[in-house]
Amino acid sequence: MNLNQAFKIAAKSIAAKKGRSALTMLGVIIGLAAVIILVSYAQGQNQQMRAYYESLGTNVINIEASSWNSQNISDALYNYCMELDEYVLGVTPNIQMYNQTVVKYGAKTLDNYQTSWEESPQVVMGNQQFALCNNLTVAKGRDLSYLDIQKYSQVCVLGSKMASMLFNYADPIGKTITINGTPFEVVGVFEEKDPNNYSGVDRYILVPYTMTRLLNSSTSWSSFVAKAKDSASTTRAITLLDGFLKGLIGENGYYYVQTPNQWQEQGEAQDKLQQRFLGGIAAISLAVGGIGIMNIMLVTVTERTREIGIRKAIGAERRSIIAQFLIEACMICGIGGIFGIAAGYIGTLIVGKLSFNMILWPSVGVTVGAFFISVALGVIFGLYPAIKASGLQPVVALRAE
Repeated sequence: MNLNQAFKIAAKSIAAKKGRSALTMLGVIIGLAAVIILVSYAQGQNQQMRAYYESLGTNVINIEASSWNSQNISDALYNYCMELDEYVLGVTPNIQMYNQTVVKYGAKTLDNYQTSWEESPQVVMGNQQFALCNNLTVAKGRDLSYLDIQKYSQVCVLGSKMASMLFNYADPIGKTITINGTPFEVVGVFEEKDPNNYSGVDRYILVPYTMTRLLNSSTSWSSFVAKAKDSASTTRAITLLDGFLKGLIGENGYYYVQTPNQWQEQGEAQDKLQQRFLGGIAAISLAVGGIGIMNIMLVTVTERTREIGIRKAIGAERRSIIAQFLIEACMICGIGGIFGIAAGYIGTLIVGKLSFNMILWPSVGVTVGAFFISVALGVIFGLYPAIKASGLQPVVALRAE
């Protein structure tokens, strides 16, 4: 018997028992769909994390430094970074206002305690290099200037989403908004940076850091952001800044110097581990589906014992019997795999929309791997019934009813 005949016989056998075959495939369908959806979910989380770090920009260095003896770290750090112009392009305080913030323009009011997170205003304070260090670009108007910082100017630059929420389609340049009752003139608007609103950078309201006493009831800060020229300069700058802060602060405070790339690498390693973990959980349902395949194939062998006896009596070899039942098991799993992949794609689209608000597609590798896994299930779990069928003695098999 050639392979073409074996496939025809397998197809007829599956078609003759449509209900049983469909129920047998169901285990494979559910298992493969679960694998695809869970692995794609983990990949979606990884994409979201990468988008967040990309919104932060490259070659960014985050610095936390505080002294317990009221030492002026800001000026010392700024001056040192200016000396490192071979490696560092700029440095800025990075102060975020976390207390209640009420922003008003005309009849429009945004309150970060009352508004949803997606529309919550985020007041940040920095110097004239804040945009450079955070990879922001001014789309309208101008950026903060050195004189704005020195003269305590009540000016601000809005993120694109914040400008849209406050002014709709009107030009905000030259208009005055109030932050907790204090008036600020809008001098610029940043280009859209984060359309998916993961980091909230488009909801920024940037004001001079010298306004911290007025808005934040504080004159001290400990968070800074520096911008290096390239990746090689980033590594060198981190080493130099770490040594400088160690000498400046010593045991009289705390500090750390890191780049978001370090967090990204750690996050990607965790995501890979999560993908394996979720894939392993889903593989359990595949194993259950495979046991169902073995069970049905054993039933099929029992039902077709007389047919096997006749074929062996007229000279069929063991390998042809094994091939026939393996092909049938693989066809059941293969058909189930196709439906499982389709269900996995639909489930992934739904999960991507609900969880990440994005169109999420399973990777080609996961799809191809899922199909081959389904066929492999047919081989693994169909092998024992096939061997059992090939081992039947013709005389015993012909006596079977």
